[in-house]
Amino acid sequence: MKQDVVIIGAPRSGTNMLRDVLVRLNGIATWPCDEINYIWRHGNVRHPSDELTAEMARPEIRRFIQASFDWVAQRYGAQVVVEKTCANSLRVPFVDAVVPEARYIFIRRDGLDAVGSAMQRWKGSLDIPYLARKARFVPVSDLPFYASRYLWNRVYRLVSRQERLAFWGPQMADMDALLAAHPLDEVCAIQWQRCVNQAYEAFHRMPSSRWLEVVYEEFVSDPREKLRTVLEFLGIDAEPGTLDAAVRGVHGGGVGKGRASLDGDSTRRLKALIGPTLERFGYV
Repeated sequence: MKQDVVIIGAPRSGTNMLRDVLVRLNGIATWPCDEINYIWRHGNVRHPSDELTAEMARPEIRRFIQASFDWVAQRYGAQVVVEKTCANSLRVPFVDAVVPEARYIFIRRDGLDAVGSAMQRWKGSLDIPYLARKARFVPVSDLPFYASRYLWNRVYRLVSRQERLAFWGPQMADMDALLAAHPLDEVCAIQWQRCVNQAYEAFHRMPSSRWLEVVYEEFVSDPREKLRTVLEFLGIDAEPGTLDAAVRGVHGGGVGKGRASLDGDSTRRLKALIGPTLERFGYV
């Protein structure tokens, strides 16, 4: 029987790394692209944010998304389908209404590290191959909407005084107001804070048997052992040599880099802004 596994985490928090480690194991597969937000948003594409509610998971939407999970299982002969879309951290109840039998891995990272890394993506250049891999999963009826959004996003970067994109990452309901009122580092910090807080609170309304919390810094410091913990939670057996191959290349070299990229003023402002959440997760 197929098992669906959904990785939940704020942007730049190790979600890609964890997904890539898992799909190196036999019988585990994912989509051949980075994220499938296009699929999750189908049927609600014009909703102004990624904060979808459980009530918005209408029957036809559930069938559409579940069919995509089934496609991955059939295409790759997988017993386990792993999904990772950072925007899902803002809508865990919606996701759970769509895939009610899924199990979740909630990965979190130091917020200041995540902010430093996210700011680079907000100012990133156009990556055509990356977009092409994702574009093949855009529902045909949604193509005009996304084409216009991406055109605007890139034009905005060309004319922006901050040399940033118009939008990036999980879209919160008040994103436009936040961008107007805060510098980019603070918007990234609020984005991280909303993602981890909303996901954490949603998971604590679920049975503990359905979700596992993973700390990025702990995983990269001892990836083999932490992967074993994840597999035990999922009920997956793997040979020791297979674990070694899966975590090859995982290391803690990125820990602290995001913080180091922030100057003293930025660090002070961000700690004042998201300090309670940093403290909640042990990052103060």
